[in-house]
Amino acid sequence: MKNLSFSFSSASQTDDTWIVPVDKQGNIAADTTGLSNQADLANLMQELTDSGDLKGALGKTLTLIKPQGIKVSRLILVGLGELDKLTVKGYLTAIKAAAEAVKQNGSEQIDNFMAQIHPEGFDKSWSTLQNTLIIQQSLYQYSHASRGKFEPLESRLQQVNFVGCDEANAALQAQATAKGMTLTKDLANMPSNFCTPAYLAETAEQLAKDYGFDVNILEREQMIEMGMGSFMAVAQGTPTPPKMICLSYQGADAEQAPIALVGKGVTFDTGGISLKPGASMDEMKYDMGGAATVLGVFKALGELKPAINVVAVIPSTENMPAGNAIKPGDVVTSLSGQTIEILNTDAEGRLILCDALTYVQQAYKPAKVIDMATLTGACIIALGNHVSAVLGNNQELVDELIASGQYTYDRLWQLPLGEEWDEQLKSNFADMANIGGREGGTITAAQFLARYTKEVDWAHLDIAGTAWTSGANKGASGRPVPTLVQFLVNSANA
Repeated sequence: MKNLSFSFSSASQTDDTWIVPVDKQGNIAADTTGLSNQADLANLMQELTDSGDLKGALGKTLTLIKPQGIKVSRLILVGLGELDKLTVKGYLTAIKAAAEAVKQNGSEQIDNFMAQIHPEGFDKSWSTLQNTLIIQQSLYQYSHASRGKFEPLESRLQQVNFVGCDEANAALQAQATAKGMTLTKDLANMPSNFCTPAYLAETAEQLAKDYGFDVNILEREQMIEMGMGSFMAVAQGTPTPPKMICLSYQGADAEQAPIALVGKGVTFDTGGISLKPGASMDEMKYDMGGAATVLGVFKALGELKPAINVVAVIPSTENMPAGNAIKPGDVVTSLSGQTIEILNTDAEGRLILCDALTYVQQAYKPAKVIDMATLTGACIIALGNHVSAVLGNNQELVDELIASGQYTYDRLWQLPLGEEWDEQLKSNFADMANIGGREGGTITAAQFLARYTKEVDWAHLDIAGTAWTSGANKGASGRPVPTLVQFLVNSANA
């Protein structure tokens, strides 16, 4: 993805393209002081309104080529509807419409007046962040070699100037986030015969080389010797070598306990012996969305270099139905020493995460742990594809994550934990079962992980409904990279 250049000024800097917001009545909604031919622009707006060509409806755009009397090649008018009723979703819809209009034309430089406007409760810093992120991400195209003769649409856009806003830090954060989202999307979109656990490990090693992170990759033999019986049980059915990928970023004093990110990295999930239905099984290449998110966040950390310490642990394997694969009824011993009766081999994410959660506490002594995983279909039933679920044992941590999600509109919704759901994990043959029945499936999955995080502040993000989109526009979303980057920036600034 092309990296755009962003600048800030009090007046127009180009005669190439202007993006100007208008309200429902067709009035210009931003301060356009400094534009040439103000009177001609006002007359043009009146003519467009009188003719019915400009209605200012939310998310609608009108592109004018070399409008008479105005020294600009393209004037893109973007409808915001009724400004006093402008919502966050509505505003973001308008930015996306503007970005799409630019992508479809020959603009090389833009004066963007949109960031002057923001919904109630937000400011220009927020609107600059959203404009930067959306415009930069609008250029994303998956172009891996596996696409064969695919020819990407090459945008000519190079420079975006925000008129009437001076929020460079917000733009820097947004562009770093966009770079992280691009990596996350690329990894998740990649076919699983390309994006293997080894490929994820190589990606981590490249990030370490590019940004100076410490990296450590644990191999199968090491993990068996260490006692990761739960993770290794999932991995035993595939000849593809599993990896435990560890990254460390130090932006603060070494004595400061790090925040740990743990991401599920199942590069393809057949369900194992508890085989999934064939329909849409191709989408199970996305079951490493948590791992892809962690690597994307580390890309953003490398760009931003906040004053904070962060570590990552990514357990990665395939889940395959081989002759030596784990079976329903098998009992395994986790790194923590707790035993697990495997009632369903398709509940494998929690089996690899529990050992990763134990390991990250043993190896790094973190102050907080956040894990993320495309963990349960039940989460999609509960929350749809709009918000991710968050559960945890520390309300302050959960609240901070929710606030970061609200700010970025990469939203989270809290679900409960409690003894009632924990009781569903009882087993007659082990310390616990790996499933708790159909009822409350997202909660019981988190409750399972809670048994491995009793000694640390912990939050769990179930991103099964948000990490990718199905259907005609199938593809990875890059979520929840924005929320996690915002959370880490907030933590660094606290």
